Amino acid sequence: MPPTAPQGLHRLAFGGDYNPEQWPESVWHEDVRLMREAGVTMVSVGIFSWALLEPEPGRHDFGWLDRILDLLHDNGVRVDLGTPTVAPPAWFYRAHPEALPVTREGVRHSYGSRGAICHSSPAYRDAAARITTALAARYAGHPALALWHVHNEYGVPVSACYCETCAAGFRDWLAGTYGSVEAVNEAWGTAFWGQRYTTYEQIDPPRLTPTVGNPAQQLDYRRFTDATIRENFRSERNILHRLSPGIPVTTNFMTALSQCDALDYWAWGREVDLVTNDHYLITDGRRTHVNLAMAADLTRSVAGGAPWLLLEHSTSGVNWQPRNPAKRPGEMARNSLAHVARGSEGAMFFQWRQSRRGAEKFHSAMVPHGGTDTRIWREVVGLGAGLDALAEVRGSRTVPDVAVLWDWQSWWAQSLEWRPSEDHDARERADAWYEALYDRHLTVDFAHPEADLSAYPLVVVPALYLATEAAGRNLRAYVESGGTLVVSYFSGIVDEHDAVHEGPYPGVLRDVLGLTVEEWSPLLAGEEVRLSGPGGAGLTADVWTEFVVPRGAEPVWTYADGPAAGRPAVTRHRLGRGTAWYVSTRLDAASLGPVLGGACDDAGVATRPLPRDVEVVRRAGEGGRFLFVLNHSAEDTKVPLEGPGTELLGGARVDGQVEVPAGAVRVVRLDG
Repeated sequence: MPPTAPQGLHRLAFGGDYNPEQWPESVWHEDVRLMREAGVTMVSVGIFSWALLEPEPGRHDFGWLDRILDLLHDNGVRVDLGTPTVAPPAWFYRAHPEALPVTREGVRHSYGSRGAICHSSPAYRDAAARITTALAARYAGHPALALWHVHNEYGVPVSACYCETCAAGFRDWLAGTYGSVEAVNEAWGTAFWGQRYTTYEQIDPPRLTPTVGNPAQQLDYRRFTDATIRENFRSERNILHRLSPGIPVTTNFMTALSQCDALDYWAWGREVDLVTNDHYLITDGRRTHVNLAMAADLTRSVAGGAPWLLLEHSTSGVNWQPRNPAKRPGEMARNSLAHVARGSEGAMFFQWRQSRRGAEKFHSAMVPHGGTDTRIWREVVGLGAGLDALAEVRGSRTVPDVAVLWDWQSWWAQSLEWRPSEDHDARERADAWYEALYDRHLTVDFAHPEADLSAYPLVVVPALYLATEAAGRNLRAYVESGGTLVVSYFSGIVDEHDAVHEGPYPGVLRDVLGLTVEEWSPLLAGEEVRLSGPGGAGLTADVWTEFVVPRGAEPVWTYADGPAAGRPAVTRHRLGRGTAWYVSTRLDAASLGPVLGGACDDAGVATRPLPRDVEVVRRAGEGGRFLFVLNHSAEDTKVPLEGPGTELLGGARVDGQVEVPAGAVRVVRLDG
């Protein structure tokens, strides 16, 4: 088995994408001097360098890369070496214009950006294999090499292509998946609207149609696209494993639901030697640190709970959102250490030196346009020292409290057209439920609906429109064995082919929840309903209501008004040794608190008495037990400790509690 950590790296990873080809060689020596000053331990190199490395078909120029790798090695900096296959050269597209992707509307993209790739293109696959082979043959034994980095951010900005090459690939995928055209007809329900096929050749990608196309066909095309991209990754990975054994291979994910919806990361996590991720704050007015925590938890879960690596984030503002505010003083370090708390083995950035030209010249970097006499640089140097002080955290694992179920394929299915309400969004529900758990200071693992859930006292299902029979059996067994389950509305509805499960809603979840739903009644824009609950407590909801019929479940909150007035809104069902809760309407994160409170009581999950926006996360391993405390609030706080320990960032001994100023981070190694 290949190793699962960057080789030769004995501290936490700290550095960023390094693009020396953008600068004269006279700058390179200044770069490595500054890297030593900042405590940089690893940089990513060569990710967008195909045109320089292979200026003409079959003619390679490795001289500049030889010199930069040698220079980095001489200065003690490890290298995450990229295969530059995200950006084929202009000569490639001139020879193979068919490798440019085609939109659903039939428009072929042009050269001049990045990631413009038809992943079904044989010419692209051959060219990518050749440059990967050449790189591996030359650098497999280089002493600076720590990690191979395939491609860059698969799935963005383009994932699906609808050209004739993809059409042929889709037909082959269908034949391999279903075995016969009759099986495709059955899975897609082609009897509806007379869409029956008699040969594979009649089947095209789900291109633009006069009205809504077949939803099962669209869902399968997303699966085909994901599988095709993943096969291209495997091709490069296998070359690297063969020619460069002993060096792990990764590709940088974008697991945040706010950043990429094109890939099934549960499948991708099984393909890489080390899970790595890129994360950027979405400045939409919400609490950005909650989105960060959610993305980090999701990444760790894709890694199976193992340590992973943050391969990109920003030192300050980005440049591709409508508004790109700078990070506040201390926020860069707090962001970085929040990722480390939730399992990352370091903090890497895009990029080392801020570009003077190109589309991302206003994207922040470790060395900004203003140079070293800037707040960003001083904070970079401080962060390097902080990460160095946390070296003993390496190899430990984040300790979870509860689980949230998530399935990218269910998200794909729910996002198709003609659902009961366009206001119901799976990502919004996942965000809201996660935020409610975050505000109870609970650390979350994400899990696939068919995964083993026995380790978790509480499991939350924010959005599981597509649920297989196996998932239904898994959740029932979990509750019967003593687990506490909380399910949000519009879950359990369809099978893997987007066909409604036989019988009443909510399909495969009705038995575990002890209820049926006669009908949905989504609300109009701006409408709200009131819920009445225990002790006369009231909640306000919007977007969705249901006519719930208890069949063993007990009402906990009831609709006080609206279409379902007088009917159950939130229910609780005792089943075996556990309980299952159901929430049939949309509550915001704050209003979900009382519901989660009841479920936590059932699960025996204690609420930590901590201020809002004070984040407490535990890591544990052979090297010890570590408590990360991140104060995102504007007030100083004190957090109780389980016992005495050492605060690693400052070196002070602490006992009983640790003081954390506003905006600061403390990391305590607990004694024993």
